[in-house]
Amino acid sequence: MAEGNHTVVYLSEQVVVLCSCALSFVGSSLIILTYIMWADLRTTPRRLLVYLSVSDWLSAVSYAFGVWRVFHTDSVDCVAQGAISTFANTSSFFWTVAIAVYLYVVIVRASQRAADSLVWFFHIVSWGVPLAITGAAVYLNKIGYDASEVSVGWCWVSIHAPDRVLWMLLTGKIWEFLAYLTLPVLYILIKRHIYIAHAALSEYRPILANRPPSHAFSSMADMKLTLIPIIFIVLRIWSTVRFVLLLAGSPARLNAVLVTLHGIGNTSQGAANCIMFVLLTRPIRTRLCAALCCACCSSKCRAGEQPSHGAPHRLLPGQDTST
Repeated sequence: MAEGNHTVVYLSEQVVVLCSCALSFVGSSLIILTYIMWADLRTTPRRLLVYLSVSDWLSAVSYAFGVWRVFHTDSVDCVAQGAISTFANTSSFFWTVAIAVYLYVVIVRASQRAADSLVWFFHIVSWGVPLAITGAAVYLNKIGYDASEVSVGWCWVSIHAPDRVLWMLLTGKIWEFLAYLTLPVLYILIKRHIYIAHAALSEYRPILANRPPSHAFSSMADMKLTLIPIIFIVLRIWSTVRFVLLLAGSPARLNAVLVTLHGIGNTSQGAANCIMFVLLTRPIRTRLCAALCCACCSSKCRAGEQPSHGAPHRLLPGQDTST
């Protein structure tokens, strides 16, 4: 919806996007907390996911502030919010690709040492490049009020910048496009390698017939490898569509449904990662449910940890003394 020289962000759009920000805030926080709480889950891929969640957490907070305020001028808080969201959003792109590269090196190249040696490079690129770009944009007065033409109330590249499109590319869009290309390719190569490895082992399946089946685990891992690039593209594509429509000068970029989808997509990455890597990851889901049950019924948990001395401990049918 256009009014004068800016896009009107309606209250309904604000509420929906703020709810999306809240879900991402909770989801990113949950990923970080589970990593802190359980030391045996602190693997390198999980640590990379935590770094991604820090970026998504910052994005959710800064976007929520921008959507709540709906800026109309190049105020100090507008520039600050725009700078933080630009840094966090760009960093999120880099960490998302970094995780895919790490998995590719570990699984396809079968080199754990090489993959681990890349972690420092990931830090330099995923924090350093966004920081340098954002710092340059702020120093050159490129961050500010953008009339919500390719945002939903928050500040990004200033509408007054003569080279606005160039800075839109540098502060997000070019890295978004590269992620669109890189993520599907890497995850397809990983899935292909796993499929070939499973097929090569098919002749040994009769020997392993007595082992417990692991089809559920394999199918869940396969589903996640499929969903990661799909979810990323589905969430981010609305922002890209509005950017392309802006370049084409089309008023369709002001459509209320498109604006809402853009707002939800840009702020939902943390929630989506939480669903995939916490709620759909059985060991973490089980521990989390147990922790929540103990928190809600702490007195019962304490009673269960200290059995009565007056009554003998009775084993359940089939329970061994060693368990």
